[in-house]
Parts: sequence; structure tokens; C-alpha cells
Amino acid sequence: MIQRIIKLPEQSFFLFGPRQTGKSTLINARYHAGVWRINLLSSESYLQYARNPSLFTRQAIEKIEHAGIATIFVDEVQRVPEILNEVQLLMDRFPQCRFILTGSSARRLKRGGANLLGGRAVERWLFPYVYGELDGRFDLDAALRYGTLPSVYGKEPDTQRDILTAYVHTYLQEEIKAEGIARNVGGFSRFLEVCASQNGELTNYTGLAREAALPVRTVQSYYEILEDTLIGFRLEPWRRSVRKRLSGHPKFYLFDSGVVNAICRRLTADLDLTLRGRMFEHFIVAETYRHLHYARSEARAFYWRTNTGAEVDLLLEKHGALVAAIEIKSSARIEGAHLSGLRSFRSEHSDTPCFVVATVPHAYSIDGVKVLPWQDYLGLLPELAG
Repeated sequence: MIQRIIKLPEQSFFLFGPRQTGKSTLINARYHAGVWRINLLSSESYLQYARNPSLFTRQAIEKIEHAGIATIFVDEVQRVPEILNEVQLLMDRFPQCRFILTGSSARRLKRGGANLLGGRAVERWLFPYVYGELDGRFDLDAALRYGTLPSVYGKEPDTQRDILTAYVHTYLQEEIKAEGIARNVGGFSRFLEVCASQNGELTNYTGLAREAALPVRTVQSYYEILEDTLIGFRLEPWRRSVRKRLSGHPKFYLFDSGVVNAICRRLTADLDLTLRGRMFEHFIVAETYRHLHYARSEARAFYWRTNTGAEVDLLLEKHGALVAAIEIKSSARIEGAHLSGLRSFRSEHSDTPCFVVATVPHAYSIDGVKVLPWQDYLGLLPELAG
């Protein structure tokens, strides 16, 4: 079994993540003795507790007092939010018992006013595999095309394509219906195709709404759903003023490159230089985003862009100070022409370390910029993020 790098707390916790990121597998692998497991994807369990949440409390008391249960694991807890009221009562009565609550959507809990246990349980997120988890088994080309979902990675190409295609359809049919917008699944499907085609680009709600034939406010709400269900994340523009950051156009990345390619129907397409460059940038940005969450770092990721179009793909800021400016190139040969964005950036921020992350075989410097193999950059991330 592949070892995940996420550190789980000793106390009770929520573990959220998109479907098929391995939440249940992780919990079942790490917690063995004295565990009572409830899977709310099971129709029997779902109906049982949806009709009578207090039954969960009576059963749990019996398990804790007479069966030596020290950990209670409730999978897909968002399906029966009322059960969280019972969990809080049990936490207060049995502080020695740990509760592990997993789900693919925190949205339904937070937006539905569910009891989030008032700080009694912390939150953790689980993502697809990262490079450090796969180590010698990692294949960059396969990751760019098929992503790193645990259910997909390492399978035969035909199987990977089948799983990813089914994943996209399952998401549309199940997750989106569950989020309460089933009346316009067709509209959401159009939105998702446009969103995936513009993955990693500046988010222009008006233009995207026009292309998807949807109201602007609807498009904005769909982006919120993708974020709330951890299907995507924003990369905000860096500005000295927080207020100006909020007024800028973010970039938006879906959570897995294989899902992007499945939505765009290009799982079997040739990755030309332009497309490969975009997917490589997505890979590095996503790896950075996942690492910051796993490390619980106080560093934040941004991009940088001027009014004249000069751009740097990734900035890392910690405690108000810029710690790295990173240009991402899929080229195996970096020359001075690749540094135009970093040169513009350095004219205003000369003290910030600058890097180019590329597919070069060895590290070297050019014009004061450190050129790094992408593997070296991922190894340096813990130091940069702190």
C-alpha cells in the first residue's frame, strides 16, 4: 500500500476530500483495534440513521462501554448531517473516545448549518497522490495525462480512461445533484467544460458565462461549489494591498489533471508543446497547493501579473514577506528568453529569490535565477514554505 504523507491528529477530526482520493482506505489502514466503522454510503446504514439519528447514540454508548471501542469512524458523514448532534453529545460524555468523520463535501455541512462540533474536531483535507508518496513509481507523463487519483494511478491506460470518464459523469450525476442544483445539470455540464478548457487561466466570469450561456451570478455560484467540494481551488493575484488582491482576477485550477483531460475529452490526444506546458504548470501549482495544506504551513501561494502582461506563475508569501518567485516551464533547456517575467518582477522585488522550475536534468543558475529540475523544487518546498 502507498503511504500517504498527511499527518492525522490524535484528537477527533474531519477528513474531507474529493471522491476517490482514498479517505476510507487511509483511515482503515491507520486505525485497526477498537474501531467501530459506519459507512453512510451503505443504503441500510443511511436509512437507519437518517430516520433515527438517536439510534447512533444508543449503539455508540453500548460499543464504548461494553465492547472496548475507542475510535468511531463515520464515513460520508455529510449524507446524514443530523448525526453530528449525536456526535457532540457523545464527545461530551466520553472525552476519551476519538471520532473520525470523513466526507467528499464539506459544503452541505457548512451551508446547511450542520453542527461542526464547535472546535471539538479539527479539519484535514486529503488530495490525490503527490510526488513524494509515489517516489520511484512516479511517471510525469502519465501524471500529466491521467492525474494521480489513487483509483486511477498505475492502472493500464484503457482502465485509467474508463475510470476518469466514469468519474466525471458520476460527479455530475451524484455530487452536483446532491449540492441542490439538479434543476440545471445541463447548464453545469456546459460550465464545467468551459471551466476545464480554461484551467489555470485568468477567471473572467462574464466571458465564461457568455460562452456557457449562463447568467454571471450562476457561473460565480458554480465556482463556489467547485471550491466548497474541493474539486478546484483559486490562485489569487499578489498585491501589496489585501483589498487590491480581492479585486483582481484569480486563476482557477481543477484538483486533478486527469479529471481536466477527461472533461475536455483529450485523454487520448497528443500533448503538444503548448498543452504539455499548461499541464506541467498545473502539476507544479497543484503539488505546491497540496504540500502547503499537508504541512499546515502559514505560507500562501499567489501568481504575479502586471497591467502590461508581465507574469510570474507562482509566488510564495509567508508572514507578509515574499519567499520565492517561481516560473514554471516544461522545457528541458532554459535560456535568457524564458526569464522575461522574472526580470520584470525583480525590478520591483530584487530581494526575493527567483527560480525556474523545469524538466532540466540538473540545477544551474542563469542571470541570478536558479534553474531547478522539478524534482529538486518539490524537495525544496518544505524549506521554502517553512
